[in-house]
Order: sequence, then structure tokens, then C-alpha cells
Amino acid sequence: MKRLLTLPLLACLACAPIGLVHAEKADRNKPMNIEADALRHDDLQQTSVFTGRVVMTKGSIVLRGARLEVRQDAEGYQSGVVTAPPGQRAFFRQRRDTAPGAPEEFVEGEGEVIEYNGRADTVRFLRRAELRRYRGSTLSDELSGAVIVYFNLTDVFTVDGQQAAPNTPPAPGSRVRAVLAPKETPAPPAPAPGAPGPALRPSDALGGGKP
Repeated sequence: MKRLLTLPLLACLACAPIGLVHAEKADRNKPMNIEADALRHDDLQQTSVFTGRVVMTKGSIVLRGARLEVRQDAEGYQSGVVTAPPGQRAFFRQRRDTAPGAPEEFVEGEGEVIEYNGRADTVRFLRRAELRRYRGSTLSDELSGAVIVYFNLTDVFTVDGQQAAPNTPPAPGSRVRAVLAPKETPAPPAPAPGAPGPALRPSDALGGGKP
């Protein structure tokens, strides 16, 4: 039977102090809600394992996969590892902070494994990794590679197109691929109706200016 769980113990995956971030800042303080078919919690090891059609929401963050393991260290920092069903990819989505009046922006990512590190405030996508950024409903940027790391605090992305194992030749098609949209720049404001034009120099008014 599917269970809908709200866990005070797992109130947040990111317990680091709040800083200036581009991802949704309010997500840190939101409760974590997890829906799954089964749960196994080890209080001694401070781990919780959810299995079966797992969906985790925390503010604007959404994580989906077949298995989610949440671990808490001695200082209270928590991390989560989401694993996809065989042959599929796990899913991540988070809203980004934007200026008032600007279109909403979202970051979406997929990978066979997704690792969230609460201490470092990073999201790591492993194997067949893909990351997309949307402005409103428009796809803005798209990245793919073997490993993608998204740093929430600095809004930096790193992409590795090679195999994770050392001394292993890259597989065909394992190069980094990116599609980056140009940044939109606001147009200069139009002059108000009836606004005076540029002032004439005295020489221009007398016809003494240069041709």
C-alpha cells in the first residue's frame, strides 16, 4: 500500500546556513514530504530508505525515482540518493529565484542516480546525466554528459563527459554537449512623447557648424 509521509526528522535536506543563492531560498525551511510504497528507517544509523515509485517534494524541489535513501550525519546535515528504475532515469526539479515581474525559471535534471548533498548544497547527476533550464515554458539552456554537478550556492554547473572510473576509455558519444541561449538584454527606454530633442549649439543655429 502506498504511504504519504511527512517526516519532522527529515524536515530539510539542506541544513547549512542560508546564503545568497539563485535556487529557491525558501526551500531550505520547507518540510519534506515523501510518497513511496515502503519505508525502512534505521534510527541508530540515522538513515531512511524509501522504495517503490518514490516522490519527494520540499518546497519547489521535486525528486522522483525507484529508491530514495536519506542519511543524517552527526552534525544534523542530511543527504539523499535517488536511484532510478532499471533502464530509466531519476528526476529532479527546482524553481530558481528571479527578479519581480520576470518569468519563472526552473532547473530540471535527470540521471540514473541523483545525489543531493545537504552540507555542500549540491546536486549531482550520474550516468546519462542531463540538465535543463527553463525561462517560463521556454527551454533556455541544456547540458548533457556522464556526470553533472549543480552548485546551488553559486549557481555553477560542471559537466564531465568521460567515464567515472579511472583508466577507462570514454564510451562513444560521451563528450559534453551543451546548448546555451544568449542572455536577454533589456532594450533602451523610448523617449517620452513630446520630449525635447538634443539642444543645438549656437554655431548650428547660425549656420556656422561643420557640414
